[in-house]
Amino acid sequence: MTHSVTKSFLSTVVGLAVDQGLITSVNDTVAPYVPPIEWYGQPLMRAADQLGEPELLQPFATPHNRTITWDHLLRQTSDWEGTLWGKPEWADRPSTNAAEWRTRPRHKPGSTYEYNDVRVNALALAATSVWRKPLPEVLKTGIMDPIGASSTWRWTGYRNAWIVLDGRPVQSVSGGGHWGGGMFINAYDMGRFGLLTLHKGNWDGKQLLSEKWVSQARTPTAAQPTYGYMNWFLNTDKKYLPSAPETAFTHVGNGTNIIYVDPDHDLVMVVRWIEMKAIDGMVKTVLEALPK
Repeated sequence: MTHSVTKSFLSTVVGLAVDQGLITSVNDTVAPYVPPIEWYGQPLMRAADQLGEPELLQPFATPHNRTITWDHLLRQTSDWEGTLWGKPEWADRPSTNAAEWRTRPRHKPGSTYEYNDVRVNALALAATSVWRKPLPEVLKTGIMDPIGASSTWRWTGYRNAWIVLDGRPVQSVSGGGHWGGGMFINAYDMGRFGLLTLHKGNWDGKQLLSEKWVSQARTPTAAQPTYGYMNWFLNTDKKYLPSAPETAFTHVGNGTNIIYVDPDHDLVMVVRWIEMKAIDGMVKTVLEALPK
């Protein structure tokens, strides 16, 4: 289980959609790309107290959510509101004051950074709607097979996160390990993905992901300069990893699971289950061991 490193794979399939023109621009609002969605598993016989409630998922239908762009979701600055797969957005890292959970003020998209997996899952659902196929299939064909990844990685979602898409049930995968789901993957496959990002989306002479997308993913978020696109953590002003070059970046998940990418040293490291506070020391030790 690699937890939120999954987010880097999620943003990558969004990047593939942009590269292929399925998404015209990351600055487009998401709502026009996502029609009402039928939830697979919705009971045919509804209780009387549900009369009048929507029967379709419309995750970008509120006035606030209609203003959210793909860029906002990718940077975790959307402040998306709502409930998805039975999980309200306030349930991920909620305030200690329960009275604020349902009454918090809404922030203008782009203005405030908040790491929130419910909103990540809203991005995954939107991307699934755009691709009209399961995201693991997109990732396998577009990225993992071309880079020689194994056949053992799995990207899963919640047991209730199924939709009807073009007449078939499709699981909308989750973007991390919160409440389950996410990417289950070995360290060698993580290393291959890290190498792809080190080489700006190029693998053995073939551009799998555009250089433009990788450049955007490495652009600091105004509300959180050490974050690019999910889950590209940047070393802006060397705040994240003081011992690493400022150009280094990482794909990080809880555990801590980390893919360290260092263009200055032509280096990729995969480190699993290390204490967060020990990462900088680990990087310092490895860099000191390299030939001068």
